[in-house]
Amino acid sequence: MPDTPDAPVILCNEPGSFARSVLAERHPALIRKVRDAFPYGPEQRAALDALLKQGTEGEIEPLGADAHDGEQWARWGREYFGRSWFDVPFLWAESYFYRQLLESVGYFRPGPWQGIDPFRPFKQAELHTAEATAELRALDRLATKSVDVQAQALLHGSLWGNRADLGFRIASGGDPDTAADTPLVADDSRSLRSLLATGSSATVCVVADNAGRELVPDLLLIDHLLRHSGVERVVLHVKPYPYYVSDATTADVVDCLRHLRRAEGAARTVGERLWEDMAQGRIAVRAHAFSCAPLPYADMPDDLRGDFAQASVTVMKGDLNYRRLVGDRLWPATTPFAEPTAYFPGPVAALRTLKSDVLVGLDASTESALDAAHDRRWRTDGTHALIQMRP
Repeated sequence: MPDTPDAPVILCNEPGSFARSVLAERHPALIRKVRDAFPYGPEQRAALDALLKQGTEGEIEPLGADAHDGEQWARWGREYFGRSWFDVPFLWAESYFYRQLLESVGYFRPGPWQGIDPFRPFKQAELHTAEATAELRALDRLATKSVDVQAQALLHGSLWGNRADLGFRIASGGDPDTAADTPLVADDSRSLRSLLATGSSATVCVVADNAGRELVPDLLLIDHLLRHSGVERVVLHVKPYPYYVSDATTADVVDCLRHLRRAEGAARTVGERLWEDMAQGRIAVRAHAFSCAPLPYADMPDDLRGDFAQASVTVMKGDLNYRRLVGDRLWPATTPFAEPTAYFPGPVAALRTLKSDVLVGLDASTESALDAAHDRRWRTDGTHALIQMRP
């Protein structure tokens, strides 16, 4: 990702920056959390301790020669190995940290810990809370509302993920702007809903973000699209293996479907429909290797490009997908969304809660007002969100 004068690639070396705090604070805390979540043996514990020391004090080291994707990461990291973690692009450093964490716990190596998701306890815990139960019960009330109200509520439920508070969305008629602490900084939802309601058979790609309580609203939205929009088929893109702390895999999709089917009322009905839709092929799950690449979508391979090109619209969920969609750069916030996404092979929409510095598509007055009211914290603290679309 070469620099451009007005949109430099985000690095991690600026004191006080969000990117630096992720490497210096969030990653060490996560290593300790993973270490405590499993009864790992001495080998895994020593490897996690070494990763903690390397990430905070040392230089970036390549994967071992026997790593199953070692050659690929050797190509991706040839410019960065031997350098400080803080002096390389944020997207690459963050992605490689998670790949190294999987290596430390033996996720890919033959042995007792092979294939054990180190983040699974955290994902599972999200599904079994009072808040998650209340959100599913709210579906009973939502089912009595008009299709338009349902569509708006479910769209914003998917947008906000585990901050969805679906019961509140229903009471407010699905209008997120009645919540002063959760405003949208850009809202192309009308254009997106208009495209999805054309009445003609359509295929929609949904590129998932997080698992657990954030994936459930995505599945609820998918069910609504298949029932009430001109959508004939949904292709749900997930990660082929655990990536970042809560990113969705196929196993997480199955967990969420089982969670819905064990619920009561409307939630169980939705779960049964989704289960059958997947069995009949109306919902197809994709787990493309590029989903775990430390690269922007501009560098996607031809087969993935073809998948997106066939869709009536691709919906990119979450912060990481947004960073990869527009490029992990310090864009001027007033850069039109259509410019950095011009390469994308079809209509594309972003549903994203703001949790990093990357941002495009704002008007100048909105940016100025938010900066004045919140300093720059609103860009990274998850209190604001956006729905953007490029037809």
